[in-house]
Amino acid sequence: MNRRNPARNQERILKAATGEFARFGLGGARVDRIAARAGANKRMLYYYYGNKEDLFLAVLESRYAHIRRAELGLRLGALDPAEGIRRLIAFTWQYYLKHPEFLTLLNSENLHRGRHVRRSHQIAAMHSPLIATLRDLLDRGARAGKFRRGVDPVQLYISIAALGYFYLGNRHTLSTIFERDLLAARRKSERLKHMTELVLGYLSK
Repeated sequence: MNRRNPARNQERILKAATGEFARFGLGGARVDRIAARAGANKRMLYYYYGNKEDLFLAVLESRYAHIRRAELGLRLGALDPAEGIRRLIAFTWQYYLKHPEFLTLLNSENLHRGRHVRRSHQIAAMHSPLIATLRDLLDRGARAGKFRRGVDPVQLYISIAALGYFYLGNRHTLSTIFERDLLAARRKSERLKHMTELVLGYLSK
């Protein structure tokens, strides 16, 4: 590890820590394994991130920042309201599929009752632009007579996230119970279509 490139060092540690926490959770993660994967020693890891819990928070902040940046890239504010909602649903679904570590990290943090997120000075602020954009889509849709009025953008986003989160988080039990492979290509396409129709059906005036 190059001591003259602290940004690169921190990036490697975060990447290694993300994999470790996603696989083993906060309780099962080991700092020595993270250091080994990052090509660092534990002393350097502690120098950059403090203790294991501080490193876990840094990983959460990094992952939240990643999804929020990607959402901003959708430029939803420039779209027709219905198309903007459709794009957000599809993006959220595809992001969960491409980044399963995000869901497992959230599961781990919820087991700890969100105590690390509460300490963050960044995560809450990251969500403000998304909610503002979603509120704009809802307001424009309502003014055009296409969406119902009075929809809470926070509640709507939670619902959009939950439709994919529950499906993927419980895919093993649900696949067994209903005797269908929920991760088969056809099933994933069906799920996205269902989620989109469900949300837009609710919003339709």
